[in-house]
Amino acid sequence: MIKVQANCSSRMTDEEMQSVRGMGIEYLAVNFLPDAVDYDSVMRFKERAEKFDLSIADAGCPALQKCPQIHLGKPDREEWIGKYNDFTRVLGKAGIKVNYIAWQPNGIFRSRIGVGEHTRGENAMICDMDELNARPIANDRVYGEKEIWDNFKYFLDRALPVCEEADVRLALHPNDPPVESVCGVHSLIWNTECFKRAFELAGNSPYLGMKMCVGCWLENQAFGDLMEDIRTFTEQKKIFVVHFRNVSATIPYFEETLLEDGYADMHAILEQLVRCGYDGQLNIDHPFFNPDGKGMSRMSEAYFMGYMKGMLASVERQIRKEKENGGTVR
Repeated sequence: MIKVQANCSSRMTDEEMQSVRGMGIEYLAVNFLPDAVDYDSVMRFKERAEKFDLSIADAGCPALQKCPQIHLGKPDREEWIGKYNDFTRVLGKAGIKVNYIAWQPNGIFRSRIGVGEHTRGENAMICDMDELNARPIANDRVYGEKEIWDNFKYFLDRALPVCEEADVRLALHPNDPPVESVCGVHSLIWNTECFKRAFELAGNSPYLGMKMCVGCWLENQAFGDLMEDIRTFTEQKKIFVVHFRNVSATIPYFEETLLEDGYADMHAILEQLVRCGYDGQLNIDHPFFNPDGKGMSRMSEAYFMGYMKGMLASVERQIRKEKENGGTVR
């Protein structure tokens, strides 16, 4: 059965934890900030969450999962891989079974956060590839495909053994936007074939899987067949977490929208996840931002969450009735 989770940081307050519990959610996806990656800090957060009947399903640290020193092969990458591995060990000791990695040394590329044609007057992430392609390079030089993949392999060779030792899996997020290269950095994961290549590099280890960001599949038609990929990667047990998001269109220009406003049929996507037997974590991705553009709106987050939970309940009820009535599950 799919498990709905809420996104949060290690600075989540008791009031916010109660709000999550009040939405009927039992699981958290936690971004531990750099001042909270030690074992004692992680355990304090975990024990506080448990008082609200919340469990940490998976976690990451933004400074470690999107680390330019590691991703671009800087001279001090050994130090940063060591920090990443130390955090993996902390998670394992704390009983948290999934750590994040997103090979995006410059984070998510967007043109702006603002009001668009499809955002109902709210502030949302907006991507215009013509604008991004006109920007100067984002780093000291251009980083090509071979170099990025060599750096990824270098990281895997040092991180996967620690994952196995700590019994913590790595959930790899696609590049966003999913294009071959942006602002002078080649993307590691910009289509389904890239995921397959990554898994092969890891020797198809069960400790490397994906964060299936539905939004990334939707942003670029060339990413892959989302419905087929749900089936294939669920069968292979490669989907650890699903990020649920809709967009107005495919590149070169898209706006992030309400789940019901984008071009994709999100109900059908949920139905495919359920019918294919996905039983991992599911969370909303990028609700609207506050009016000042700083931080995501808690009201918007609650609306997105309620809408997604309602659709999921509808899908599960529909499929349960089919089974009770002897119907054939597609």
